[in-house]
Amino acid sequence: MEANCLFCKIIEKQIPAKIEYEDEKVMVFHDIHPKAPVHLLIIPKKHIPTMMDVAEEDLELIAYIHKIAQTMYHKMELQGMRLINNCGEKGGQEIFHLHYHLWGWKE
Repeated sequence: MEANCLFCKIIEKQIPAKIEYEDEKVMVFHDIHPKAPVHLLIIPKKHIPTMMDVAEEDLELIAYIHKIAQTMYHKMELQGMRLINNCGEKGGQEIFHLHYHLWGWKE
């Protein structure tokens, strides 16, 4: 965990979040500034700053995140979704802890 990372603090329960799902590898919680009817953030509990920092040993974790996105799609009874990863400052990343935005629609 990184001491100054907002998402690491959420993982450690130092900052509250509306958690939708959690296990030993990932956490899923609602974005505080939603951009879609359903806007979840899916984060690994391992601190990885950006997609470009994903190492060979992290590839299974990335696949797992995609599986969790499928799980959330069904749990939230969505009819469509976008799974978004912003990478780097120029790519729109604001928090440097790897995360995916799941934007979902029910109708």
